[in-house]
Amino acid sequence: MEVRSMDNLLKIDNGQAIDRSLIPHVSYEVFFTTLSDFVRNEGFIVQFFAYEEGQKKHLLAVVRNRDLYVIGTEVGKSFQSLTGAVSEKFHMFEREIAEQYGITPDGHPWLKMVRYHKNYAGAKDVFGNNYGKENIPGNYPFFSVEGESIHEVAVGPVHAGIIEPGHFRFQCAGEEVLHLEIQLGYQHRGIEKMLPTLPQKRFPIICESIAGDTSIGHGLSMCQAIEGLAGISVDRGAKIIRTTALELERICNHIGDLGALAGDAAFNPPAAYFGRIRGEFLNLLQVLSGNRFGKGLVRPGGVTHIMREEQRKLIREKLLEVTGEIENICDLIFSAHTVQARFEHTGTVQHEMAKDLGLVGYSGRASGIAYDVRNSFPTECYRELPANENRVTNGDVNSRGMVRVEEIMHSLKLINILIEESENTASEVHMQDQILAPNAFIITLNEGWRGEISHCILTDKKGKVQRYKIKDPSFHNWTGLAMSLRNQEISDFPLCNKSFNLSYCGFDL
Repeated sequence: MEVRSMDNLLKIDNGQAIDRSLIPHVSYEVFFTTLSDFVRNEGFIVQFFAYEEGQKKHLLAVVRNRDLYVIGTEVGKSFQSLTGAVSEKFHMFEREIAEQYGITPDGHPWLKMVRYHKNYAGAKDVFGNNYGKENIPGNYPFFSVEGESIHEVAVGPVHAGIIEPGHFRFQCAGEEVLHLEIQLGYQHRGIEKMLPTLPQKRFPIICESIAGDTSIGHGLSMCQAIEGLAGISVDRGAKIIRTTALELERICNHIGDLGALAGDAAFNPPAAYFGRIRGEFLNLLQVLSGNRFGKGLVRPGGVTHIMREEQRKLIREKLLEVTGEIENICDLIFSAHTVQARFEHTGTVQHEMAKDLGLVGYSGRASGIAYDVRNSFPTECYRELPANENRVTNGDVNSRGMVRVEEIMHSLKLINILIEESENTASEVHMQDQILAPNAFIITLNEGWRGEISHCILTDKKGKVQRYKIKDPSFHNWTGLAMSLRNQEISDFPLCNKSFNLSYCGFDL
């Protein structure tokens, strides 16, 4: 029987709560065929996860093309893997489902642990681990390349400096990297399992700490979900402040990474300049919110700090002061032939590979995937703001750097537009428990500085949070970093790694 895939999908809106009974719940055969057809026709995965309903286990998928759709199914102890049969886009999602709920995706070609924790459902572990009895978490079966001239290089999980822990296992022939496998999970804190057990007043504090450099992005995604479930409206003034904060967070991180890229190419003057300028933008976040990382600003219903004329003036003057400096320093980096020799054709992820993996954010845009949540599924003030365009999309380190430059200049433009708006009706709000819609479902998407952030909540018949699902953009993109090292020299790893600059704790949750 022919299955018309779109007939089995429910179109939904970003940030709008719906009754869970409206979600199409189909047989796994139809679920499999529907998702197969969708991703083969330029579709992408936003969320794909499991949850329990009584004694039964279910899968829920949120997918996108020009619109958002949702579909669900019931499963037993196993299901046919979409990764093995259809697309690599399902790769990490299915591994996560296996680890969290003990459900085996049969035929998955790379079924390994993700974060090294006991599964949520108390079911038998599908990986055969004896948690808590190992010197390191789990027995990770690294892929190895055989041959007389092959050698293996292990980097981490403890690194120099102050970066987070992650393990990188290189299979090399001389200096050439044949394969890189990335083992994470050392920062796992159990956030998803924890959130449904907590009072709502703790949600912002936890979600702002999902990834320390993305406090606004994750905090905003959580607040929008609560607002949608509680039917809370946000005034225009608060939306202006939220949008401004999200763009300041984007600038801070892109500038810091461009400086680090210059440093990794042994071009130290831009690294020093950008280190200082990053501090200027962190200070602007403090002007706006009282915290250099924006913590404590965004709460359900609005913001905790109002942007008055004093704050507008400080932001306006600082942007005027540093915009020319940023342009000059970026020109210094990307016009230096010594830097270009290191950046161009290094760590390339071709367009088709990026599509197959489902890369998001600047990593995807640098490989020619023109997807930006701010344009495709706009929230806050983005519907009225101009879109960004990317000119250099060859998929290499240089492209990922140039996309960041373009985003910095675009964000500066957006902030200047926002702070000139005369609307100033924001009122301060503080966290309080909200009555949430019962038997409801909501998903929120925002373009964090790394890319697509998504928070999804399912409530039970009493309006309590039954399942809270979080996806940081790094969840899509770590595999992209691994692919970027194929046939590169191992000495190029710092440049490739920094050009992606993915989150360990955002992935590990």
